[in-house]
Amino acid sequence: MSITLILLAVAAVFIGALMRSMFGFGEAIVSMPLLTLLPIPLHTSVSLIGLAGLTVALLTVFSGWRHIERPVLIRLAVSTVIGIPVGLIVLNTIPSYIITSILGIFLIGYGAYCLLKKNLSKAIDHPLLNSRGWVWPFGFVSGVLGSAYNINGVPVMIYGTLRRWNPERLRGTLQAHFLVSGVLVVAGHALGGLWTTDAFVLYAYSIPAILLATALGVLLNKRIPARKFERILFVIIIALGILLLFPRG
Repeated sequence: MSITLILLAVAAVFIGALMRSMFGFGEAIVSMPLLTLLPIPLHTSVSLIGLAGLTVALLTVFSGWRHIERPVLIRLAVSTVIGIPVGLIVLNTIPSYIITSILGIFLIGYGAYCLLKKNLSKAIDHPLLNSRGWVWPFGFVSGVLGSAYNINGVPVMIYGTLRRWNPERLRGTLQAHFLVSGVLVVAGHALGGLWTTDAFVLYAYSIPAILLATALGVLLNKRIPARKFERILFVIIIALGILLLFPRG
């Protein structure tokens, strides 16, 4: 790998880690599309972001542990385990260009959902998905998306939004889920043969960037109006999703 490629990969990891530490989510959603635009094998990108995401989770989970929805977290963990092998099968059997196209469509839909959810929340004045059983499909999808795309937090965020959790409960449960599912996803990547030497080399170079991004994100989170930056983030997510739909030579 060239120095330029390493620096670009580290920059992608840094931006994703900064988004996660600022908003409580968004690392893989930002980093994965950026990495797929580089001449890096998809398996290397997936395992790199899995390791980076687990590192960020370890650094941030303790700040919100008091607000964790523990019964939900347990059910999420169990259903995530069931979904992880399905995601690995998808990753190992479907061509990478199809996966990146699916990821692009998913990002466009998710970004649009996040931009509209404020109006949706106003229209809904009571929590939805009151049955405890609803957490199982969301956890399963989290496992599938986590092992295939490292986007294991998106289903949980959607679930929490529909349940109308307050920001502290949503952020705390998300961070705890990232830690638990991160361990499971990284283990799945190892057992599924996704780990490569290049992934560990890039991860080693990325560690200082992850530490800096985490500290900077916590600082910015306290000083910058998060809602304004969330809208910008979701617009960027949609733009990245559109970019992934264009064929690349």
